[in-house]
Amino acid sequence: MFAILSAGIAPAFALMSFFYLKDRYSEPLPLLIRTFIIGCLLVFPIMFIQYVLTTEGLTGNPIIESFLYTSLTEEFFKWFLFIYTIYHHSEFDAHYDGIVYAVAISLGFATVENVLYLFTNGIEYAFSRAIFPVSSHALIGVIMGYYFGKAKTSEHKKRNITLAFIIPFILHGTYNYILNIVPSNWLLFLIPFMIILWIVGLRRVKIASEATPLTMFQKKKQGA
Repeated sequence: MFAILSAGIAPAFALMSFFYLKDRYSEPLPLLIRTFIIGCLLVFPIMFIQYVLTTEGLTGNPIIESFLYTSLTEEFFKWFLFIYTIYHHSEFDAHYDGIVYAVAISLGFATVENVLYLFTNGIEYAFSRAIFPVSSHALIGVIMGYYFGKAKTSEHKKRNITLAFIIPFILHGTYNYILNIVPSNWLLFLIPFMIILWIVGLRRVKIASEATPLTMFQKKKQGA
């Protein structure tokens, strides 16, 4: 049991540390931990919704399963909880902060999902789970947080808040669609997808980390 817990938690800890340490203006750990826990708790209502969709016979089609059953439910709730718990928080005052907190929510979700999967299917899947599902959650969180950060620090608020949901939704759905339609040779498609995701994600990290935080005047103007 300890080995499975360790294997399930370690990838998220490593990825969270990686993105957190790239922040020039470190976020308070209690808020970061709280955000991570919110992501962890998110697993259970989503599991219930997905169970209802399954029992109602709304699965079976690869597009529906990939984009409605999985991507829509997971990315919408991450997006909604970010707005509800983080977006208006006073600590969210820099472009890169969006990435840190969105990754925390995503990795909280990915950690619980990963531990449950390893308990069910065995620790031998720990490495592949770390490389693909856990990493993809983190990188999609990077992209979500990047657009939330742009919404917070630029004039195009509504547009970027919308993109913070739409782009992760499309990326997550595409990831799952690959797994659904290519059950045997999925690595041939998923490895290039993940490489592109890493390139795009790290580019967004670089751009956001170089941006300057909001000034006091900007915070008052936005009601932060």
